[in-house]
Parts: sequence; structure tokens; C-alpha cells
Amino acid sequence: MEEMKKMMPGEEERKMREKKAGRVKNGAFSISIPFSEHLSRCCETKSLGPGLQVHAQLAKSGLLIDAKLRNHLVSLYSKCRAFVYARKLLDESPEPDLVSWSALISGYAQNGMGREAILAFQEMHFLGIMANEFGFSSVLKACSIREDLAFGSQIHGLALVAGFVADVFVANSLVVVYAKCGEFKDSRGLFDEILERSVVSWNALFSCYVQGNLFEEAISLFNEMISTSMNPNEFSLSSMLNACAGRGDGALGRKIHGYLIKLGHEADQFSANALVDMYAKVGDLEDALAAFENIVAPDIVSWNAIVAGSVLHEDHDLALELFCQMKNSGVYPNLFTLSSVLKMCAGLRLKEQGRQLHSILIKTDINADLFTGVGLLDMYCKCASMEDAEIVFKSMSEKDLIAWNAMISGYSLNEDEKQALHIFAEMYKAGVGFNRTTISAVLKSTSSLQDIKVCQQVHVLSVKSGLPSDDYVVNSLVDSYGKCGCIEDAAKIFQESSMGDLASFTSMIAAYSQYGQGEEALKLFQTMQGMGLWPDPFACSALLNACANLSAYEQGKQIHVHILKLGFMSDAFAGNSLVNMYAKCGCIDDATRSFSMLHDKGIVSWSAMIGGLAQHGHGKEALRLFDQMIKEGVRPNHVTLVSVLCACSHAGLVSDATQYFESMQDLYGIQPTQEHYACMIDILGRAGRLDEAMDLVNTMPYEANGAVWGAVLGAAKTHKNVELGQRAAAMLFTLEPEKSGTHVLIANLYASAGMWENVSEMRKLMKENKVKKEPGMSWVELKDKVHTFIVGDNSHPRSKEIFAKLNELKDGMVKAGYVPVLEMDLHDVEKSEKELLLLHHSEKLAVAFALIATPAGASIRVKKNLRICVDCHTAFKFICKMVSREIIVRDVNRYHHFKDGSCSCRDYW
Repeated sequence: MEEMKKMMPGEEERKMREKKAGRVKNGAFSISIPFSEHLSRCCETKSLGPGLQVHAQLAKSGLLIDAKLRNHLVSLYSKCRAFVYARKLLDESPEPDLVSWSALISGYAQNGMGREAILAFQEMHFLGIMANEFGFSSVLKACSIREDLAFGSQIHGLALVAGFVADVFVANSLVVVYAKCGEFKDSRGLFDEILERSVVSWNALFSCYVQGNLFEEAISLFNEMISTSMNPNEFSLSSMLNACAGRGDGALGRKIHGYLIKLGHEADQFSANALVDMYAKVGDLEDALAAFENIVAPDIVSWNAIVAGSVLHEDHDLALELFCQMKNSGVYPNLFTLSSVLKMCAGLRLKEQGRQLHSILIKTDINADLFTGVGLLDMYCKCASMEDAEIVFKSMSEKDLIAWNAMISGYSLNEDEKQALHIFAEMYKAGVGFNRTTISAVLKSTSSLQDIKVCQQVHVLSVKSGLPSDDYVVNSLVDSYGKCGCIEDAAKIFQESSMGDLASFTSMIAAYSQYGQGEEALKLFQTMQGMGLWPDPFACSALLNACANLSAYEQGKQIHVHILKLGFMSDAFAGNSLVNMYAKCGCIDDATRSFSMLHDKGIVSWSAMIGGLAQHGHGKEALRLFDQMIKEGVRPNHVTLVSVLCACSHAGLVSDATQYFESMQDLYGIQPTQEHYACMIDILGRAGRLDEAMDLVNTMPYEANGAVWGAVLGAAKTHKNVELGQRAAAMLFTLEPEKSGTHVLIANLYASAGMWENVSEMRKLMKENKVKKEPGMSWVELKDKVHTFIVGDNSHPRSKEIFAKLNELKDGMVKAGYVPVLEMDLHDVEKSEKELLLLHHSEKLAVAFALIATPAGASIRVKKNLRICVDCHTAFKFICKMVSREIIVRDVNRYHHFKDGSCSCRDYW
């Protein structure tokens, strides 16, 4: 029997020994299965425990000298990431062979340990062991992990010498190495050299193109594969869905979905997850949900795709619902899930839920994931909890550029612009650097602060860093310079930029509109249209404000048409601006209609409408609307209450004004500001209650500013109280010495009291101090063009007709009982010359022009930069009745609707 054993071949002898050893440990192993098969099964299932038991049995029985069994163990330990055991076996082996080394290198590569795989390959190579196709494939995978092109090229040379380049596994690995290292041209060249390409070969290049964001190339390659009659598998289709997601191509994504169904891969988990992700990223959340619901057992990737998709589409309520379903299904969130849910909490302002997520992240070590830390910063910033954001920021061991940007944006969002600039200064000192996001956020803060010096400094930094040509930076600079009042600088940057996109046009239009250059804003809109650019709601809002400031009713109506065509009526900015435009163009009925059509009336909407009614003299209607607003649960702000007090002022509702003023803090929690006090003092002054007005001036908790003393001077002038007027004027000369209005008002007061010597002295004082009276100017719009007039203006092309019309009107007015109010003219000239100067006031010239240039019966709309004078107010009551037309004059304080011989202000202005 012993002799027969000696004569048995080595393999048979090994199997006999394995069976014998297997009997030693009853119950641990089947006596009929050799150790090699046990280890093969452990490798397949990555069962480390049973593998360790087999290792122990082999050690006891002395079978570890068997190279094949040792190779099985090295392979098992490598696959189970037990590299200490694998390496120990290799080091203890008298002659480690290619199989053991290949197993170790493959294990390192499969587990993402590229450096260790490369070092093991080098050690093997130095031992004189030549790699086979599996060894080359594994070490090339390691090179792709580390994006090590230099070593990858050396391996390419070795494989070429060894004759393995033609092997499909090695060839595919080479394609991936060059692509992952950014050498796509070489990668494609190697791919083209593969004679018999399998679907794996195509997939290798697809995957690299997609990961390199070369979506067009990936799609082109897919079409090429289809043309060769090669059927894509689930991995091909998953890569293509990722390409469609990256490219935002929903149409092609649906075709790939069709391939999935046709080829029977729809149930594949990878493909199903890619399908959900694709539909979400191309903008079709409904189809993304449908694809998600078709997944039988959604895994964490499935849930992450649909939750992230909901957040991407700002459907935060849906994201919250899905997140709750995910937790109930037993799937535990990972860092990617928590990052999406933090965005959801930020969107819904769910600070407490965000805190709970923060607690989870602390347990999982937030410092391990900087991206999630930034998500926490963003959540706390959007939930207006900057103290918590600061704690998170300070606790971050590594603060990258994104984290700094999040803090700057957070302070800006919460209107702490100074702190935003302070953080930027710290960031700059720390040498972190900055990008266009940083510059845009900082410029937003400078815009809010109107800090031109900081704006200029940031501009210099952007130039030095090569960012001034960046779209975002250009738009931010235009916006910041514009909001700081430096229109010329804003226009220069705008004109020098070559892009001319919607954002830059909108910023420039807004700047022109905000600083009284409405005509330039409208010209820019025409240029924009000529380039094929259509306005967004913000541009429409800025254009409507420009029309409002110009009283350009016709052009405002054209913008209204654009808003209707483009579907912006539901936009709050455009809707509110529409109400404001019609109100300021004298069309309170159109403003009311626009207000009634607003879908979501916020405090800005109500304030605009109440203010519009107030300025048009509809005081009681304004107060009724205010009461309606309160009943609908909208809380007023300080602007609303200013409008309410103005309504009382224009309508002479003193008792109502007193009631609103005295109760605003108790009812609405609003402390009266200087502006509210100025309104109340103006109301009392207009009503002749000068003592009460002065009592309020003396008892108010602020030092009276120019607006307050201006109201006192106006009241003194109205009621010819020279002593009070002189006191108010003295204060105004100190507070606002550069303003000519004070000199004019006190001169008018002296004139109304017949104190002509004092008038002369005041005129002399203005001359000595080089104070120039602001010239009265009036505007009237005709056929999309705004015509401007000043007193005695004869520069208009139709001046002869205008003066002739004025003479005609004067004759008619005199016959009807008109008497010029001569004391309104302060010039020391003869009576006849004073009458002529009054007749040629700018508002009368504008009205005369409108009468000869517009159809009979059409309303006339005039805007004036100063308060309408008493003589013009008197004249227009005669003229409107003579010509049977409504004359609407918008002066610096309010609107006057002249109709049928009377004015809407009832001579109370």
C-alpha cells in the first residue's frame, strides 16, 4: 500500500492528504471536498472566517508548502482586504510565484490601494518574475487610480515587450489609464488598435469620457458602437444615461431608456439608479419619480438620486417626504444623503431638523467630509442662524475656498454686509485665494453698503487675478458700481465687456433706472432687443421703474405687453413694478387693475398700491385698502405706514393720521422713525396746527433732520408765519446748506407776506453763496419719446406753435375769470413781464405742446421736478375745462388730476 502511494502522481497525493486532513476536524469540512475547493468557495463569497479555519488546518497538516493552496489563501486574504495575512504568506514562501503576486496586486487594485499595488508590482519585477496579462491589467488599474501616467507608460512598454498588449484585458486597462490621465487622444488611439473589441472595451472608454465630462464624445462613441451591431449591456447604458444627465439631454436619455427596456436591462439596479438620476438632472422630476417607483428594492444610491433630484428642483417638501420614506424603509442615510437633506432644510428653513442632522454628522465625524460641513454652513446661514454657522466654521479643521465663500454669502444673505467684508479680509490674509463666486458675493455686499472704495479695491483684485473678463464678475461689477451711484464706471465696464448677456443688460438698466437716467435704460432695452435678448422678470421690473420715473406711460404699456407675452404676470417683482409704474404715470385705475391681478400680494404690493392711492389724493380709499390688508393677515412695515400717513396728509385727515401714528407701535410693533414724524408734522402744519407741530418737533426722540424742518418751513409758508419760517430756514441752512429749495421757500414766504426787501436780500445771499436755484423742468411723453421743457424754453422744434397755443389759452382763461398769481414770481420786473414769465412756466409749455400734438380728448400727462406753482395750478383748472381734457400733473409731492374745472387735490397741497 505504501509503495502504491509513492507511485501516485503529485496531484493525487495532495488530494489524498487534503482528505486525510479534512477528517481530523470532524464537522468543520466535508471529507469529500478538498481544501482547494473550500478556499475557492471562500474567495467567491469573500468569507474570511471559514478561510482562516482552513488556513489553520493547512498549517497543522503541513500542507502550506503546497504552492496552489498558498496561492488560494493569498487570493482570499487580498479579496477580503486582509493584506497583513496575504503579505505574511508571501514573505514566508520559499519561492513566491506569479500567481501569488498577481493575487496580491489585484487585491490592492480592487480595493483602491493604487500605491501599494504599484510597489508590489515593482518588488515582483525586481525578483525577476515576469507579469502575465492579469498582473499587467491589475497594475494598470492601479496606475489609473493614482492617475500616474509616467508609471503607466512604463508598464505599457513592459507589456509591449512581453507581448501582452494585444490581450483584451491589458488593452482595455491601457485605454483607461491614458483616459484617466487626461490623454484622451492616446486613449482613443489604443482603443482603435484593439482588433476584437468586446462590449467591455467600449464600456472602458465610455466610462472615461463620462468621468472626464466629455459627454459629446461619449455619445458619439455610443452611436459608433451601435453602428457596428454591438449590443450595449447594462453598464454601457448606465454610462450613457450619466452622459445624458451631464449634457442635460432628456431626448437622448429617453432613447437610452428605450434600449434598457428593449434589451431587458430595466431591472438592473445600476441602470435604474442612473435612469432616476438622469431624469432628475434633465429637468423631468415626474419621470424621475416614475423610474424610482419601478425599482423593486431601492438602495441608498436610488434614494440619494431621487432626494437630490427633488432638492435640485427646489421641491423641498417632496424631498422631506421621500427622506422620511427612506428612513421608514430601513435604508440608513450616508453622507451624500445628509448633504442633500441639509440643502432641503436650508430651502425650507428647518433649523431644528438641521440641528438633528448636525448631531448625526458629529457622531460620524464631520471633519471627515468637508462637503457636508459646507452643507451645514449653508443650512445655518439660510436659517438666519449665523452664530451656529460661525461655530461650525471655526470647528472645521480644514477650511477650503467653498467654506469661506459660504460664510461670506451667509453674512450677505442675512444683511450683515460689514461682517461679510470682514470675513473676506481674513480669507485674503490667510492666503486662501478667491474665485468668481467670492468676488460676486463681496461685490453684492459693497452694493448694499454703497461702499465705492471697497468696490474699487475688489475691482483691482479681480483685474490682478485675471477675472475681469469673467461673466459673473463683469455683471457683479456693473451692478456694484451702478448701486454705488458710479454710473459712468458701470457703463464703461459694460461697454468694454464683449459678452452682453441678459444679466449685464439687466444690471445696467437697473443702474440707469435707479439714478434717474430712465431714457438711457429704455435705449439699452432697444439695443438688447436688437441682439435677440428678451428680458427676464428682473429686467422688466427695472424697465417699468424707468418708465415710472419718466412718467413714460406709453412705453410702460409696451413693457406690460412683454410681461404678458413672456408669462411674467405671476412674478412678484414684475407685478409690483407694474402697479408702481401705472400709479406714477398718473393711471391709478390701471394700477388698481394690475394690483387686483397679482396672484400673491405681499407687503410690497400692498404698500405700492396704498402709496399710489395716497399720492393721487384718494386718501380714504388708501385707508380702506390698508384696513383690508390688515384683515387679510398681512402685517404692515414702516414703508406701509409712511404711505398711510401720506394718504392722511394729502386728504387732510388729521384725526385719522393722529390715531395711526399714536398706535403704530402698540398695534404693529413699529417704532416711529424720522420719516413718520416728518409726515405727522407736515399733516399738522398743513392743517394750520403749527403749535402742535412744533410740540412734536420738540418732543420727538430724534434730532430733527432736514425732512422735519422742511415740513415746518412748508407749513410756515402756507400759513404765512414768517417767524416760524425763519427759524426753520435757519436750521435748514445749517443741515442742508447746498440745497436751493430752502432759499426759494423762504423767499416765497417773504413774497407772500409782501416783504420784498427780504426777498431781495435772500436773492443776494443766494448769489453770494453761489447757490443756484434748481430750474423747473417738465416732461411729456409722445410716441415713445420724452419731450423736456424749462421755463421760457424756445428750443423745441415746435416752439412757435407752443407759444401761439399759450397765448390762445391765456385769452380764453382771462375771459373765464383767470387772474395771474403774480406774487409767485420773485423776479424784480414789471407786471407785464411777470405775467409773461408765469405764462411760460415749464408745465404750461408741456401742456400746450401736448394739446397741439395729441388727438382731441386724449388725457395729458406731465411730470415736473418741483412742486407745481399756484399760478399753474390755477391755470390748469381753467384749461382742462376749456379743452375738455383731463390734465394729470405729477409734481415732486403728489399727483394733480385736473378735470371739469377742479383738481383732485381739492386745492389742498
